Amino acid sequence: MSTPDDENDLAEIVPEELTKSTRDPAALRGAVEAWLAGQLPAGAAPEISEVTSPSATGMSSETLLFDARWREAGKEQGGAFVLRLEPDLEDCPVFPVYDMKSQFEIMKLVGERSRVPVPRARWLELDRGPLGAPFFVMDKVEGRVPPDIMPYTFGSWLSEATPEECRHFQDASVGVLAELHTIDATSKDLAFLEFDLPGDTPLKRHFENQRRLYAWTQEDRHHPVIEQAFEWLESHWPEKEGAAVVSWGDARIGNILYAGFEPAAVLDWEMAALGPRELDLGWMIFMHCFYEELARSMDKPGMPDFMRPEDAAATYEAKTGYSPQDLDFYQVYAALRHGIILTRIHARRVHFGEGEWPEDIDSVIYHRSTLERMLDGSWWE
Repeated sequence: MSTPDDENDLAEIVPEELTKSTRDPAALRGAVEAWLAGQLPAGAAPEISEVTSPSATGMSSETLLFDARWREAGKEQGGAFVLRLEPDLEDCPVFPVYDMKSQFEIMKLVGERSRVPVPRARWLELDRGPLGAPFFVMDKVEGRVPPDIMPYTFGSWLSEATPEECRHFQDASVGVLAELHTIDATSKDLAFLEFDLPGDTPLKRHFENQRRLYAWTQEDRHHPVIEQAFEWLESHWPEKEGAAVVSWGDARIGNILYAGFEPAAVLDWEMAALGPRELDLGWMIFMHCFYEELARSMDKPGMPDFMRPEDAAATYEAKTGYSPQDLDFYQVYAALRHGIILTRIHARRVHFGEGEWPEDIDSVIYHRSTLERMLDGSWWE
């Protein structure tokens, strides 16, 4: 992990203000209201509040919030809603493709076939006419999220919880993965989660997708640590991958809304796919490692006893009867995947005039030294 000199340097890593879109949410109010009228029965006459964008939203699909009221069957109806909108291709999006239909469908299927808490998926719009891009609308769920900015490991409601509360939180979060993975991934209506790419197993196709994502993000750049990680993974491939499950993809605690210390809603399904169970478990473990290393680099207490690999694996096994395998491999794979995303996020900063490419190009991968230690084996000692 690169070591920031102070919190001003940390702001370079996790800036609180970073351009995510050139769209003006407030200007969309009339268009959203008109579109909603077309989804409701005649005479519903919906009225919506100001459309806003949450400051804590990520940099992938755009997130818009609004309240709506209308009349239906002689009664007042309404609620609070979240609209997820395909990003503008001119805004240097994180991913090359945003399949809003797939995100909508996986949320519905997860809600129907498991006890994983997901928001109610309300409406899907694939026509670009109403808002200029495909989108879907879901119910807003109240809850709290471990913050990314500043990272929850720097001091937050989670880091300040008791050891018992933290362990309950950890076990409940791993339990989300255990429950998700009970869904029958062989069901034909889940085939849309499979990558139509070369490879004779779901993991190999997943890996090929990451190669292509890196090729798309890199343009004329080469990131040595990412390319070394691809080579390491190929030479340390698991002997047995295990059966494929429904993989959430972005399985981190920052994508879960919590009621107290219990998961209330699982969000952000754009990276969902079919693959081994360890894809999600390795990602959840590594993403805490990422924030923990940031805290350590700033001499913060952090949360060193939280989401340790052996503890997360033991909880998963206790809940499923399945013993996770090759977690070192999957943590390296998570570090690689996160590294690719960070290079694209930096490309967005350059695109919006908020940064430049440094001479040490791998320095934009803030866990570069962690990944290097994983690759040379010293991380595991």
